[in-house]
Amino acid sequence: MRILSLVPGSGGTFYCQNCLRDRTMVRALRRLDHDVVMVPLYLPMYGGDTEVDTAAPIFFGGIGAYLREKLPLLRHAPEGLMRLLDAPALLRWAAKQEGSTRAADLGAMTLSMLNGERGGQAAEIDRLVRWITEQERPEVIHVSNALLLGLAPRLREATGAAIVCSLQDEEPWVEGMGAPFTGLVWDAMRRLSGEVALFLSTSRWYAGRMRERLGLAEERVRVVCPGVDPPAAPAWTVPPDPPTIGYLSRVHPAQGFDALLNAFTELRRDPRFGALRLSATGGVTPADRAYVAAVKKRLQRDGLADAVEINESFSSAPGAEFFAPLSVLSTPAPAGEAFGLQIVEAMIRGIPAVQPRIAAYPEILEQGGGVLYDPSAPGALAEALGELLADPERIRTLGAEAREIALARFSANAAARETIAAYEAARELRP
Repeated sequence: MRILSLVPGSGGTFYCQNCLRDRTMVRALRRLDHDVVMVPLYLPMYGGDTEVDTAAPIFFGGIGAYLREKLPLLRHAPEGLMRLLDAPALLRWAAKQEGSTRAADLGAMTLSMLNGERGGQAAEIDRLVRWITEQERPEVIHVSNALLLGLAPRLREATGAAIVCSLQDEEPWVEGMGAPFTGLVWDAMRRLSGEVALFLSTSRWYAGRMRERLGLAEERVRVVCPGVDPPAAPAWTVPPDPPTIGYLSRVHPAQGFDALLNAFTELRRDPRFGALRLSATGGVTPADRAYVAAVKKRLQRDGLADAVEINESFSSAPGAEFFAPLSVLSTPAPAGEAFGLQIVEAMIRGIPAVQPRIAAYPEILEQGGGVLYDPSAPGALAEALGELLADPERIRTLGAEAREIALARFSANAAARETIAAYEAARELRP
């Protein structure tokens, strides 16, 4: 099958589940002998081990797209001038700033993208369509998220392809924009949803939320859980000593780092856990540096600076050097997530997870491989972690169970097969 995958690029400065989901899927589909062309949007595909080959140029280069919104005269600038703004050195600089952008600052630009040919990026849409129609026509065009649906009408008209759209974490971004853009963006996405043959949600929980948000019939949303490429062997067969809690996400309170740090501090007061360590990675963006500096001062004050490692030089995805020392992983985002790829990354390495019983987390751990706790109960995270860390044999048993479940349910190849089945259905359902 000929597939065009439109994927926002990433500077690799923080753990981006959507980026890893898309890249892993492209690689897995290619292993199944499908012809997949990945088209980067906004930023090139930086990312070390997560790199994916693409012969496509970048479209909607981050600097040019931003300036076209801020300086409308540039919408009519010569194309050659705008391509200068896509120079690798400039985009690499922009990539380093990616975590400093806030939804509240990008409402107008998001709405402009959703307005398609009536928005500020019309010239770039024309360029994208010209490039696509010069290639072999795709049967399916897969759009990475619903915030890109402004491209769908032109792409469907120009190619006749079935438009498929992934759904993951649009809701917190749109809600973070504030009035009037939150309402305007939801209205635009509802209007454009009719251009899509099939939506692919990362979880049942998020599928339900987005069906309600976009007014979608149940049959128009299919759940395809993201997958990961398994390592050859689990991280360990005997739980590490000293015990170590891992955290994998952007180091920020909204992703649960405060909650985990409080639980860790409480556990260290227990003589049983005097050697307990905490290892955190996932990215410290420019906007997070003041927060992390305050955290380090707190650790120094509490005499825990040597027990907590925060890796600030994150690059796209961690490897064995992060996972091997971990006894358990916990990323207790207080509002939950549309999935939780970091949980699967741990499970497939034989590391159990401890997560709040909210959002999509129960779907990942519903068959075992970890512990779910009630986030509304005071001290519940510390209690759940403590019970598990006090029982190395249970950690070992849960770890083996986690790997078995992840290999069966969350491998990249399994996700690719489900995605191809969805593409075939989408071709029959195209508007």
